[in-house]
Amino acid sequence: MKRLFAAALAVLMLATAMTMAVSAEESGDLLSRIQERGTIVVGLEGDWAPWSYVGEDDELTGYDVEVAKAIADKLGVELQIVPGEWDGLFAGMDAGRYDLVINGVEVTEDRAEKYDFADPYAYIRTALIVRGDNDDIHTFEDLKGKKTANSIASTYMNLAESYGATCYGVATLDETLTMVLQGRVDATLNAIVSYTDYMSQHPDSNLKVVATTEDASNVAIPMRKGDDTATLREAVNQAIAELREEGTLSELSIRFFGEDISE
Repeated sequence: MKRLFAAALAVLMLATAMTMAVSAEESGDLLSRIQERGTIVVGLEGDWAPWSYVGEDDELTGYDVEVAKAIADKLGVELQIVPGEWDGLFAGMDAGRYDLVINGVEVTEDRAEKYDFADPYAYIRTALIVRGDNDDIHTFEDLKGKKTANSIASTYMNLAESYGATCYGVATLDETLTMVLQGRVDATLNAIVSYTDYMSQHPDSNLKVVATTEDASNVAIPMRKGDDTATLREAVNQAIAELREEGTLSELSIRFFGEDISE
C-alpha cells in the first residue's frame, strides 16, 4: 500500500514540478526565481529509510525530508518534493526539474567537478554488509571477484567496483539486502546508519557488517554549477549554519538515526 501510494505521489508531484521547472528564459538568478514562484523543488528518493520514506501516516518523512523542510522555511518559500530513483535525480536537476537534490549525497571529486555543493549537513561512514554466515569477506579488499548489489552510479557501487567487485544495479536498500540474504550477491555497501536503521526494523535478519570506511564522508546538497546558483548556495549555507547552531540538525539526526551525524 505504501509503495503504491509513493508511486502515485511521485507521478503527481513530478507533473506538478515539471510545470514549475526553471526555464532558461526566466530572468534573475535561481534564488530569485525560487523566491518569485514561492516554491523550491527538491528531488530525493523517498524510499531510503531513514533518509526519506513514506511513514505510517502515508506522508513522506525522514532526515532529508525534514532538513529540506527546514531549509525551505529559512528561505521563506514552500517546499515541493519530487521523489525519484537515485540514477535519475542528477539528470532531473540537470534538466531543471529540481532546484536541489537532498538525498544523502556524498561529496566526491567527480561530482564536485560537475556540481556546486553547499556546506556538509551530515557525515557518514560506508559499511560492507554480508550475510551472517559469510566467512569469505572480511575487508573491502576481499570484494575482488565477488558480486555486490547497489543503486546504479551510487558512491557505494563505485567503491565496490574500485575493489574489483561485479556490481548489479537495484533501486532500494531493501532490495540490495534481500539479494544478500538470498545469496544472489555476496555483499552490499551502504551508509552504516542506514544499515543500523534497517536492522532495528528487521532484528532477525541474518546480516552483519564486516568493515567500515575509516574516514567519514561529507554529505552535502548539490546544485547546478555556475553563477546562476551562487546566491542560492550562499542562502542554503546560511540556512544550514543556522540549523546547526539552533540544534535542529542534531535533533533531527538523533530522531532518525539514533545518533548525531550532523557534526
